[in-house]
Amino acid sequence: MQSLPSMSDIGGWPPVLVTDGLWRKTLAAVRSLGRRGVTVIVGERTRLAPALWSRYASRRYLYPSARLETDAFLARLQDIIARERVRVLLPMEEETLLIILRARERFGKEIMIPFADPERIERVRDKAQLFRLAESLGVPMPRTWYPESQEEVARVGREAAFPLIIKPRVSTGAVGLRRAGDAAGLQAAWAEIHGRFPRPIVQEYIPEGGGAFGASVLIGPQGERLASFVHRRVREYPVSGGASTFRISARDPQLVEIVFRLLEAVGWTGVAMAEFRYDPRDGQPKLIEINPRFWGALNLAIQSGVDFPWLLYRMALGERIEPVHDYREGVVGRWVLHGDLMHYLTNPRRREMQPSFWQFRGPDWHYDITTWDDPLPTIGTIFSLLLLLYDREIRGFLKR
Repeated sequence: MQSLPSMSDIGGWPPVLVTDGLWRKTLAAVRSLGRRGVTVIVGERTRLAPALWSRYASRRYLYPSARLETDAFLARLQDIIARERVRVLLPMEEETLLIILRARERFGKEIMIPFADPERIERVRDKAQLFRLAESLGVPMPRTWYPESQEEVARVGREAAFPLIIKPRVSTGAVGLRRAGDAAGLQAAWAEIHGRFPRPIVQEYIPEGGGAFGASVLIGPQGERLASFVHRRVREYPVSGGASTFRISARDPQLVEIVFRLLEAVGWTGVAMAEFRYDPRDGQPKLIEINPRFWGALNLAIQSGVDFPWLLYRMALGERIEPVHDYREGVVGRWVLHGDLMHYLTNPRRREMQPSFWQFRGPDWHYDITTWDDPLPTIGTIFSLLLLLYDREIRGFLKR
């Protein structure tokens, strides 16, 4: 990556274009950079996007669907970049990131897109490739099978202990995830998922009781370990396993070391977040997946002292970065609308939740969306739920 003089030496920070304004992580990045004095341009294909409502968005643009109108989307980004003299482009969603990186030549070498190349991203987000790599490195992981046919699935059903988890090779959150309690259920679940996500993997079920964690890192263009952060996942939606809705900053050097080892093995650059579940049977942290992009709980890392968007932006500009591995523990991050609310409504043990859903204050508590200095994204979040009524692409995304 090209080395540039410090921005403080040449009179200010150049504009950044942040895509995918619909998501919480985008709002966190917009606030992070805007509070630092960076001119933040935000894009999305609908005005009902919380990040577009933020006071820290200097300018707001609509663009066509990246997935359905790819060429028009890329052309629109080129127009925005030229008009706003953007120097750094931060795609926030995985599909958007891959579309942009695969069309990298359209943006020119002067536009910094500080992420790993598409081949490395594919190697990490494909769970079959990821777990084969983890196994080769001796990383603790659930026992995993890679069936290619119903005959191989039947063989797994004869030799494995139930319950088993069937996972798409490429998906986000709990999309496409199924749990099978017997051989017949395994065959049926694998066939159903295979119809939408070819050749899903099968894994042993990690029992509850050990705790769930996320470990986030930033790796520099020369392989530098620039930042790390760990959080404990207290609540999720769906309740059976999905995006975290209530989490607490924690410290676990073992998890951080595992993530760095895995990503260094593929020559990674940029941010990523890995999910783990501690197995109460042997006390080992078992790798669940790696998100090769920014993640939903990004705001908690920022509030705890590891400002990943700011660090990545500066890295893109060639700034010298002092590694950040120290941060405050015990900081709370909460996604109330709609994550923690849906957890509460769908949790049959809701009365036993600790802390209670109805507790809204505590020492060093922070919310993914609601802040006193930037209140309008909360209203934008409420209005964004209207997309479920008429937006086929959003409905389809939620059903995948």
